[in-house]
Amino acid sequence: MTDIPADRSGPPRPGSSRPGSSSPGHGVSLGTAFRVWMRIGLLSFGGPAGQIALMHRILVEELRWIGETRFLHALNYCMLLPGPEAQQLTVYIGWLMHRAAGGLIAGILFVLPGVVAIMALSLVYAAFGSVPLVAALFFGLKAAVLAIVLQAVVRLGGKALRNGAALGIAAAAFAAIFLFDVPFPLIVLGAALIGLAGGHFGWSAFAGGGGHGSVGGRAVDDAESLLGEEIPAHARPTLGWSLKVAAICLALWLGPILALALWLGWDDTFTRIALFFSKMAVVTFGGAYAVLAYVAQQAVETYGWLRPGEMLDGLGMAETTPGPLIMVLQFVGFMAAFRDPGSLPPLLAGVLAGLLATWVTFVPCFLWIFLGAPFVEKLRGNRALGAALAAITAAVVGVILNLAIWFALHVLFREVRETRVAGMSIDWPVPASIDPAAALLSAAAVVAVFRFKAGVLPVIGACAAAGLLIHFFR
Repeated sequence: MTDIPADRSGPPRPGSSRPGSSSPGHGVSLGTAFRVWMRIGLLSFGGPAGQIALMHRILVEELRWIGETRFLHALNYCMLLPGPEAQQLTVYIGWLMHRAAGGLIAGILFVLPGVVAIMALSLVYAAFGSVPLVAALFFGLKAAVLAIVLQAVVRLGGKALRNGAALGIAAAAFAAIFLFDVPFPLIVLGAALIGLAGGHFGWSAFAGGGGHGSVGGRAVDDAESLLGEEIPAHARPTLGWSLKVAAICLALWLGPILALALWLGWDDTFTRIALFFSKMAVVTFGGAYAVLAYVAQQAVETYGWLRPGEMLDGLGMAETTPGPLIMVLQFVGFMAAFRDPGSLPPLLAGVLAGLLATWVTFVPCFLWIFLGAPFVEKLRGNRALGAALAAITAAVVGVILNLAIWFALHVLFREVRETRVAGMSIDWPVPASIDPAAALLSAAAVVAVFRFKAGVLPVIGACAAAGLLIHFFR
């Protein structure tokens, strides 16, 4: 790319190196980038919306590494991918700035604090989860999680459902998953095809694409940013790069699964964990919220890894720690091997399985970015791609609404039964099993989030404390 000075009108901007250093043309050294990505990883609370807003504030507004248009284009691509879009966005920008090394550093540092925190909480949960105080703590966390999931529906819906076509797609996606159990990939594929058709034929409902708009703060033009408008030399797609990336990432992703199957057999718990979460890595469109209901159902009913309600405990952990919410899958893997450790000590088996679940969940994220981002860089401004994203985002709203209802049923009621309604099988609560304390605490959390605009951490802390108080009074 054409060299872009680190500063056009004075001292270097924050995060840049002085001209004449060994830094790349944009002036940001890899060491400086390491510190910035660590800072983002440690502060990445609040789910994907909060994490994306944090990155925008630091990378676009504060450091001016990347411009507004380019930031949103990268986000648009990540929204089309399975897996956590916020983590993939860090990999994308890290790769743009410092090639593959930058992408690896950015992506790993974004999830590392969460890996450590979730693992520590999983050990405590496995060792002391039946202790009344711990149970009371997670009782309170469930109410906070319910309010946060509802907030995610409202926030995303406010951005994505701006016309009748988007509302129709969201409603159809909700009906498909709630009433007919249509798989996530089919919902996403259908929405993408509708969006592509709308963009191709110029339908007004799909004009503008994206569906994200600005994520807040002052917009920075691409030409003002350190990265500039040009495509870096390393970001231009080549056949050699594509084959190399595919071979390395597929070996790192699928190699451990094959090794476990040959060593322990296909029916071993570790092999089943690796296979299940590898499948989740390719169907988790829309992030954690969009797939957790399916994961919870499979983990409880099909595999017997979790007991009913424990998925909410795991999500409470993910909400209270930095990193993507999909980190809850580490908790699921931990509990699976903890309860079926084979010849290993249960806690050691849990740690290894939790790390295995994390590995097969996140390695594909690097594959999607390193393989696809060079081609996506050439598609900036493509109308059909933006329209497809808008349609997928609308469909994800319907999927998240399904999850919100699923959570509400299991938080507010002690008993939920499968019921036949008009020939369809749906979960339905037993009215007499409502938990008054859970209902009151959930209502308070919803009021705090929507009426008083309380942040994620204060709501989680207050609900956890309330859960302890309820325990003492009981």
